[in-house]
Amino acid sequence: MKTLSKLSAAIVTSTLLVACGSDSDSSSDSETTAQQGQVKNLILMIGDGMGAQQVGLLEEYARRAPANAAQVGQVTGLQRLAEGGALGLSMTAPMGANPGLVVDSACSATQLATGQGSISEAVGLDDQGNKVETILEKAKKMGKATGLITDTRLTHATPAGFASHRPHRSMENEIAEDLLDAGVDVLLGGGSRHWAPAVDDFAALAAELNAPTHVIKKSKRSADDDRNLFMEAKSAGYALAFDRAQMNAVTSGKLLGLFDDSAMNDGIEYTQCKKAGTAEAGSKCADEPSLKEMTKKALDILSQDPDGFFLMVEGGQIDWAGHINDTGWLLHEMLKFDEAVQAVHEWAAERDDTLVVVTADHETGGFGMAYHKHDIPAAKTLPGDGMVNGDGSARDYQPQYNFGALATLDKIYAQERSFYDILSAVNGDWDFSNSQAADWVAEVNASLHQDFHIDTESGERIAARYEVPAEDVHPEHKYLSATNIPKFNDFSDFYVYADEDTGALIAREIAHKQSVTWGNGTHTAAPVPVYAFGPEAITKQFSTMQHHTDVGQKMIKALIGE
Repeated sequence: MKTLSKLSAAIVTSTLLVACGSDSDSSSDSETTAQQGQVKNLILMIGDGMGAQQVGLLEEYARRAPANAAQVGQVTGLQRLAEGGALGLSMTAPMGANPGLVVDSACSATQLATGQGSISEAVGLDDQGNKVETILEKAKKMGKATGLITDTRLTHATPAGFASHRPHRSMENEIAEDLLDAGVDVLLGGGSRHWAPAVDDFAALAAELNAPTHVIKKSKRSADDDRNLFMEAKSAGYALAFDRAQMNAVTSGKLLGLFDDSAMNDGIEYTQCKKAGTAEAGSKCADEPSLKEMTKKALDILSQDPDGFFLMVEGGQIDWAGHINDTGWLLHEMLKFDEAVQAVHEWAAERDDTLVVVTADHETGGFGMAYHKHDIPAAKTLPGDGMVNGDGSARDYQPQYNFGALATLDKIYAQERSFYDILSAVNGDWDFSNSQAADWVAEVNASLHQDFHIDTESGERIAARYEVPAEDVHPEHKYLSATNIPKFNDFSDFYVYADEDTGALIAREIAHKQSVTWGNGTHTAAPVPVYAFGPEAITKQFSTMQHHTDVGQKMIKALIGE
């Protein structure tokens, strides 16, 4: 956005706000401005789990990955927002009467949505458990259009925090009902299993809905729950979409798009779909729209509302890659999310009525790129006149540590399967109590760049399990025996998802080859970036150290005027 246009918008907005506060008669334009606040539209984009280090990985790859010549020197969507707007940091921890040091997505999304402190694992509730009106609900009350987009489940914690009020994020069946009751105009993502009734024949249900069978294949609703939320949505005026073509056919009105029974294509799958080009009809590559495509569709529909709109877009699998300590998957998720950011920047670039905010709910995994002592580069001669010893003799360049080669970025990008898929290839039920070193060597080496391949000794460490009493096994975990606990020699208390934490053991075996470290399998309290793009008088408020409750309040004030 041009500086002159932003400045002009700020002056005009300020003038209108002053006029609306006077006792004299105001023009209809001034009255509208007073009702709408300082901007007509607000687009919030949340990279779930995206800390500064995750952004750093994206930027390093986009700018300096040597084998990816088309990408070198590319300006990311995030960088475009930073160049044309403001950049700050935000702390994320639970605030209020029941505070904590580290946040989960439900609490963080709620704090962003309400501008108030909240409690861990609850959605749409304040620090005492009271229901709080969210920015989406406030926008709806003002007559604005609203939308929620995610590449995970629509009923997952982050979308839920904007349109649901429940004591726990796991109540996804009820959250689906809340999203319909809230009347969100555009709902796009995965998670059909929480909308589908528990029927005997899902193939027949898919045929009835004209949906791919990989989208309608199961239900998480109880057998005595006969609610069919698809039909309820249709009765409420929603057009239903279960693939890209159906979504593209909808040009206005309300839209509910569900494109997978759980999460949509992960970042690696999405990259492979793009490279494959034309895909077989009925495949996930052919059927599933991208996060970018869903975002552009939502903008097309929501922008038709003369009162403006609120839209939240989540790149939700950045977090999932962080939980399992998967750097390759993480990079592809960041690239997928940034595509959507690019699309939003293109849409908003020449507008003066729109605020774009991009942030994260928290950082996941304690991710970082680090130097180390393995494979220290050989000495080499440099031509500079400073390469001399104290006695004047020539001295070769010989660092004491390995600071990481740029070619590592391309090797990370070359990963062909996520750790999730590697785990599933070793055992479809994720029961690794009897897995063997050879199983892990075969599947890891079939998925990662050859320079990241592991040997039998590494495979044995990945296969190692703890023996624990059966009563100590958490009932919600998917592993099948008390012996299926990954054996960590460090920070074991910070790996709480035993069935998937085996991925972190893979990460440890290739860490020095990738110049990457991971600190845990959960979240950290690291401050996260905040990008703000729009009228300068508004965006400059985000260029500071703040808390997510502050970010929420600033967004509400900008859009609603409260």
